[in-house]
Amino acid sequence: MTQPQDPDTGDPTAAYKTLLRQVIANRPSGVRNRLAQALGKNKSFISQITNPAYDTPIPAAHLDAIFEIVHFSTDERARFIDLYARAHPRHGRAAATRSQMRPHTVHLPDLGSPALNREIDDLVDDFMGQLAKILTRSTGSTPRRKAGKP
Repeated sequence: MTQPQDPDTGDPTAAYKTLLRQVIANRPSGVRNRLAQALGKNKSFISQITNPAYDTPIPAAHLDAIFEIVHFSTDERARFIDLYARAHPRHGRAAATRSQMRPHTVHLPDLGSPALNREIDDLVDDFMGQLAKILTRSTGSTPRRKAGKP
């Protein structure tokens, strides 16, 4: 078994991506797929944000979903936030503040069909994403209006 790379070396963006890649590698298969679905992105985006060779930063708005889906331990989360704050000082402070959110588990009935269960899961994920956007706007940033609405 190879030792994990030290994420502190080199580029600060590559450092937190290296840590994210290591954490995901220790999780069950399917995490990347669930992450892509939760973020509303394709799998190639997940590849870019988990590959230290790409300089594509992870948007701060995606951090909570990443922490939730990848199931970071407390230590991994603290380490990631520290590395993220080094790479993105303005957004790193916001990431540390947002990370104080608490998880809430929702138990849903098994509908007996993987397709129906996935549909319900997607609805709950979409609702939670919209709720998170509203909560984020209400904590100090200016609400954005959709085009065509007063």
